[in-house]
Amino acid sequence: MNRKFRLTSSLDIQRVRRQGKSYAHPLLVLVALENQLDQTRFAVSAGVSVGNAVQRNRAKRLIRAGLQDYLEKVKKGYDILLIARKPLADAASPDAAAALEAMLRKADLLST
Repeated sequence: MNRKFRLTSSLDIQRVRRQGKSYAHPLLVLVALENQLDQTRFAVSAGVSVGNAVQRNRAKRLIRAGLQDYLEKVKKGYDILLIARKPLADAASPDAAAALEAMLRKADLLST
């Protein structure tokens, strides 16, 4: 993912986690919060509950790969945190992409 689309500061990630609106799916959780910028930034996270380091990294790669198709379609001005859930580590790539699209639509973050 291009650096301009990344949410890297831990303070920003904590702010999104605390103040953002969350949307749940069996494979992932999306937390969104408006920012005052002209771009949308993303952070991808996978906790220890997802599995060992290999499984966590695979889950994050699946989310990032699915996100590539939607980077330009997401509304501008949001900070978005994507949190992997345990079943995502065993999911196929199309399933992860479908879950991501479903969450973006549910949160009304896709521009038409």
